[in-house]
Amino acid sequence: MKIAVDGMGGDHAPKEIIRGCIQAINEIKDIEIFLTGQRDLIEEELKKYQFDHTKFHAVYTSEVITNEDKPVQAIRKKKDSSMVVGLNLLKEKKVDGFISAGNTGALLAGSLFRLGRIKGIDRPAIAATYPTTKGISLLVDAGANAECKPRNLLEFGLMGSIYVQKVLGKKDPSVGLANIGIEEGKGTQLIKESFELFQKTDLNFHGNAEVRDLPTGIVDVIVCDGFVGNVILKLTEGVAMTIMSMLKGVFTKNFMSKIGAMILKGSLKEFKKNMDYTEYGGAPLLGVNGAVVKAHGSSNGKAIKNAIKQAKAFVEGEVLEKINQEIGRIGDENNG
Repeated sequence: MKIAVDGMGGDHAPKEIIRGCIQAINEIKDIEIFLTGQRDLIEEELKKYQFDHTKFHAVYTSEVITNEDKPVQAIRKKKDSSMVVGLNLLKEKKVDGFISAGNTGALLAGSLFRLGRIKGIDRPAIAATYPTTKGISLLVDAGANAECKPRNLLEFGLMGSIYVQKVLGKKDPSVGLANIGIEEGKGTQLIKESFELFQKTDLNFHGNAEVRDLPTGIVDVIVCDGFVGNVILKLTEGVAMTIMSMLKGVFTKNFMSKIGAMILKGSLKEFKKNMDYTEYGGAPLLGVNGAVVKAHGSSNGKAIKNAIKQAKAFVEGEVLEKINQEIGRIGDENNG
């Protein structure tokens, strides 16, 4: 399996990107890494590691797309950037998947321009893992499309269901529309019309999923437009960070509370692990003609390693092939 990684994308590039790549080479079987980026920075960082050089390939580039760059302009003008070169490797089938922790808008635009959409998919979506008391759910869309049509949400549900089956290993995953209530007829016009479309499919449609119930794992695939999805993710992340901070304050308040913290140390570590984005790697970009994974902008080495593992599972699960097969089944009659 050959995976390309954007060596210059992310807040801690290239240091943590390279760290994650080396960890992947040392821990994941049957993997080859193609790292794109600037020669001097990459070569200096690689001196720190011992690894199988036959599994690592550096593809040197001269440009970097930053978070300040306008996505479309950056993709068009910075053709020798680490992101564009990585996408080209995927387009030319020199690699099987591509990972970037860089500019999200540029990655989405670049994937559309360089790889194109799967036939029948109107808009690609970002699918983010969402930690719950039952494990993880998949939230689609997590930020690619602020405004959607009912047909878009239907496609998100289909693609998310396929990904959960093929990569996360859940048989017949439940799909729900993020909403303010569970009753049919609740929500915006978009949600109401989308509800009707989902009812016409053979997806395991749960119906409306009230947002307060999402952390309980009420559905395996959470469907919403990208604006709502991004708000859900950021609010959840903020609440989790606040809870951890509050717990730390409580458990360091006095001697007895410190004793209590020591007793609960194992449970607290498990809780923190469940809420840690580095455990899940990244978010697949579903709907484009290639296995693309968007890693968190502040990814450390562990997160990059797990993103590589995720991209490998993405390819091995033949997710793209399954989406191609299934998209026609929902038919034009469900277009809206």
